Amino acid sequence: MRIKLLLSIALFSFVIQACTQSPETKEKTYSAEEIKQETAKANEFFEEAFQTALERSPMQQSYLGIKTDYGQWDDLSDEHAQEGLEITKKQLQYLLDSINPDALDKQAKISYQLFKEDAENEIADFKWRFHNYPVNQMFGMHSQVPSFLINIHQVSDSSDAAAYISRLNGVSTLFDQLVTGLKTREEKGIVPPKFVFPYAIEDSKNILKGAPFEKGEPSTILADFTRKVEALELDDATKKKLIEEAKSALNNSVKQGYEKLISFLEEQETRATTKDGAWKFPEGKEFYDVALQRTTTTDLTAEEIHQIGLDEVERIHGEMRKIMERVNFKGDLQAFFTFMREEPMFYYPNTDEGKEQYLDSAKAIIDNMESRLDELFITKPKARIKVKRVEKFRENSAGKAFYQAPAPDGSRPGTYYANLANTKNMPKYEMEALAYHEGIPGHHMDRSIAQELTDIPKFRKFGGYTAYVEGWGLYSEFIPKEMGLYANPYSDFGRLAMELWRACRLVVDTGIHLKKWTREEGIEYYMTNTSGSERECVRMVERHIVMPSQATAYKIGMLKILDLRSMAMEKLGDKFDLREFHEVVLTSGAIPLNTLEELVNNWVESKK
Repeated sequence: MRIKLLLSIALFSFVIQACTQSPETKEKTYSAEEIKQETAKANEFFEEAFQTALERSPMQQSYLGIKTDYGQWDDLSDEHAQEGLEITKKQLQYLLDSINPDALDKQAKISYQLFKEDAENEIADFKWRFHNYPVNQMFGMHSQVPSFLINIHQVSDSSDAAAYISRLNGVSTLFDQLVTGLKTREEKGIVPPKFVFPYAIEDSKNILKGAPFEKGEPSTILADFTRKVEALELDDATKKKLIEEAKSALNNSVKQGYEKLISFLEEQETRATTKDGAWKFPEGKEFYDVALQRTTTTDLTAEEIHQIGLDEVERIHGEMRKIMERVNFKGDLQAFFTFMREEPMFYYPNTDEGKEQYLDSAKAIIDNMESRLDELFITKPKARIKVKRVEKFRENSAGKAFYQAPAPDGSRPGTYYANLANTKNMPKYEMEALAYHEGIPGHHMDRSIAQELTDIPKFRKFGGYTAYVEGWGLYSEFIPKEMGLYANPYSDFGRLAMELWRACRLVVDTGIHLKKWTREEGIEYYMTNTSGSERECVRMVERHIVMPSQATAYKIGMLKILDLRSMAMEKLGDKFDLREFHEVVLTSGAIPLNTLEELVNNWVESKK
């Protein structure tokens, strides 16, 4: 009887609750018109937020082909950063208060969630804004200034030339802010390790070589400016005047800025130590844990990532031994690594002719893949791609290859940069995988397609998540294998060698920043477990040290894409279409891995 009474009371309570429930707590169904209006409102907000960020970055404007603040550099001051934080806080509050995520269409819902997460992360991570090395051997304003002027600052008329000169005149102030930031970091105990300084100082001194700083050939920047001005349809007197103004700016602002930076770096070098990991930073472990979360867009711990790396290294070594059997190599894996490093047939001559051969071969690989894109993709990029050598002034410190996205207006193609400082570091057997990663179907596909999408806001078109972008790049090295490419077993070894490299990154990055490995221990791990040259191994470890967590993105991202593909193939069977899968992966821009998983799951359900 008591049970019946309790059930009756519970039922009565439920009925009363249902009858008295406020309209706000009921799940509302929105009409197509309401969804259209709220989506338009959200997209208008996203556009305004993007424009606000763009207005604060003249350099980003130039990357996008916009010439609004064409003669200016970015503001590197902490005051500017503090202002940016307040803007982000206000934008987040508006999003939460004024946009109804339930009344948005599919893409706008994704945009809402990504904007919200990005803003929350930016606010939470502001405390870590000094936990980095803004001048290092990989990147920094010291090398970005010349590369930006050469590759990004286009000169189409005299006003563009004047803006170029204005930027030259702004270098001294820019570097004052840069040095101030370096001093602030040192006060907080954040100083690059000793090995960084010779690279950064050499790169900086290279900019001051040649005319007008000294007698001889034109300096890197003057040669670029002169070439661009001479190509204009201007009278000789105007051209001469512009070039003289550029020389004056170089002799004053640029020279002064670089000399101040060099002087500070040479002084700071005397105080630097050989401690390498992020563990040496204030709250270093907490910082590294956050960095891994942001880089991988997962909750994987450093220990878990380390173990994934060890497991992948073992698996790839096994596949390499099969290649050894195919080519009848007698000896162990270490002997095979030595053979691949030292055999002359695997390298172009380290001459201008040999380097041109490399570029020609890379172009041919990309052209061949471009002709077969219909086999893999529904949406393809409209932007062109070119292959280019890394400029000499930075080739000694730059990575072996990288990609620069095209200008959205088509004025600049996507560019695959190959570092040919020494062809011994660019083996023929890695050419295919490298071209697929940096060019097609790799970064030129994911970056160009994202920019060309019409149904997502600009912050998603031009934003990025490293695990997605680099995961796609590494996955793009694997796809051609399924198409019957890598026909030469040594090229297939090259593919595995590059995948192995990324697996080792999981081990070494966490080794250095969690387990307190030294630079030398990291180098030894690469030399023992990969076929990379000593220079490659050294440079990779040095990259880990100055960019904590970044190198873990590649393998984690690739594994996620492969896992999602395997899941989709298993659930869909004959209904699985690789082209459709790639369409899902590529047509929402760069996204976190958990968002990608949600999109793939939704696609699978729709197909079922």
